[in-house]
Amino acid sequence: MRKKRLLIQALIVPLTVVASLAGVSNAAYAETESISGPGTIKFEGEYPQNIVDPEKPGEIVDPGETPQLTGDLRIDFVPKLDFYQNKISDKDEVYYANAQNFFGATKARGNFVQVTDLRQKPTGWTLQLRQEMQFTNNDAKNKEIKGAMLSLDKSWVSSTKDLSEAPQLSKEIINIDNVGASYNLAQANTGQGSGTWTISFGASEENKANQKNTLEPRLDKDGQAVLDPVFDQKPVYQNKAVSLSIPGTTVVDPVPYTTVLTWILAELP
Repeated sequence: MRKKRLLIQALIVPLTVVASLAGVSNAAYAETESISGPGTIKFEGEYPQNIVDPEKPGEIVDPGETPQLTGDLRIDFVPKLDFYQNKISDKDEVYYANAQNFFGATKARGNFVQVTDLRQKPTGWTLQLRQEMQFTNNDAKNKEIKGAMLSLDKSWVSSTKDLSEAPQLSKEIINIDNVGASYNLAQANTGQGSGTWTISFGASEENKANQKNTLEPRLDKDGQAVLDPVFDQKPVYQNKAVSLSIPGTTVVDPVPYTTVLTWILAELP
């Protein structure tokens, strides 16, 4: 089993076509003589790695810079999960990730991963996620958020292809309660997962796939909409399908804590 890994701390390649076609035919009202010649076409570069709208998969979107894998079987996009800035609490708390924003007219969406399989003879693939360490800040007095647990819920797939070819998703909430372990997110068996697929966690109210809306506007302490300075001052939404739970007994400092998420795409068998 060949595996590819994409780590997150959480281009369109031009295509040149050269064609030539030669042929001679001597004919009046009826063919009397004919001769055949070759037709050729040559391609250069790589297949474009466009990111698509998970709720409108026929439309290309711009989520900003993202690490990508290359090749016929690859990960095109993974989310950078941001759980915003929150007040220190001595109670059990659940915090929600910012939803995915985009440049341009596209509105916020649930957090998603995009996988593309362009192999001529696809044999299937699996997508996994591993959290490499607890949320940490080595410069703080309390260096890690003990007991913090990342959860992914409301998963669904989208593509321009028929959903009968869709990869299979985990039906349970994915609770990453074992740091360092790999968790299965999706699996495409033989005959499944060919082409480009998005695996989303949550959805906006715009979706046409009968998915529950999990997005809510994020408000500041004065009840005003939080705006995203990266994405043209668009409103920031929180996505209740992606959460981070922290026990009230855990002591934290007023500093940012980060972790490393590894997305693993494995070729089957």
